[in-house]
Amino acid sequence: MKIASIILSVIALGLIIFNITKIDFSNPLQGESTIALIEIIAALIAILILAIFTISKRIEKKVSQ
Repeated sequence: MKIASIILSVIALGLIIFNITKIDFSNPLQGESTIALIEIIAALIAILILAIFTISKRIEKKVSQ
């Protein structure tokens, strides 16, 4: 499961980088820039959820020992 979370984190990071290139910084809340911002936020949330999952697995392992 550790490998899967790493792979998903890398994919989310790639999506963030890709969507940063789509943002029109002179007008970030118009058209395609809005979609890119929403996708960046979604990828950040996905990384946060994976981090919480990893931490909870570590805690579970320590408690069961």
